Amino acid sequence: MKPIISLITVLLLISCNNEQKKQVEVSLNEDVPVVSKTYPENISKIFEVHGGLANWNTLRSLEFTMNKPKGHEVTLTDLRHRKSFISTDKFKMGYNGLDVWIKQDSMHYKGNPKFYYNLMFYFYAMPFILADDGIIYSDAKPLVFDGKTFPGIKITYDAGVGESPEDEYILYYDAETYKMTWLAYTVTFFTKEKGKEFHFIKYSNWQDVNGLLLPETISWYAYENNKPTEKKSDLKFTDIKVSKDKPNSKIFEVPEGAIILE
Repeated sequence: MKPIISLITVLLLISCNNEQKKQVEVSLNEDVPVVSKTYPENISKIFEVHGGLANWNTLRSLEFTMNKPKGHEVTLTDLRHRKSFISTDKFKMGYNGLDVWIKQDSMHYKGNPKFYYNLMFYFYAMPFILADDGIIYSDAKPLVFDGKTFPGIKITYDAGVGESPEDEYILYYDAETYKMTWLAYTVTFFTKEKGKEFHFIKYSNWQDVNGLLLPETISWYAYENNKPTEKKSDLKFTDIKVSKDKPNSKIFEVPEGAIILE
């Protein structure tokens, strides 16, 4: 996973096998003029069905809670600058725009904060996160699951975008409703090499949040030969809060006693 570039400063023209494209006016910062960004028709329809990029781009902050076995985990994200703050009763973690940090009394968190700090936001903010700058769209082979065929859109990144530009994603959608249904993804953060295995998350339980369709539950599936097999686990999101107001920047700053990750 990767922190995504937060400011759109150029007109990005994206080719997709001569597929019809649609221009959407977006601005991710109040100080940057609105520009037109071009998307392939299929992903444009997906954005529209989920509430529209125009609606999404008015938001300044997103907060959600995950009810995990070891307790609640709250994630707050500054949507313009992609600063992050994760809070649990065992540890605090954040990204202030420059540094990733963690604060904990003992080693409760065993993972890599630089990998994790925006991971769940990235999964939760689907499909809108796939409108970010630096993305290359192309057609993917459809996914057939339980006798139903889901068209796919492959997502890759320009060189130098984020921590893991070799990451690949495939968004599979319902051909009738254009709702996002599956996300296939590789993980290259640790190896820095192009991934060969796709992991799978199913998105089938959506909720309306201020006119946006955002996931209420996502489900991880086991996989074999780059195809999902059976469900492994569910993760539910609660206490969803979206706001057009700028979050307090002090929330994301490195607190006293925290460790900054190199």
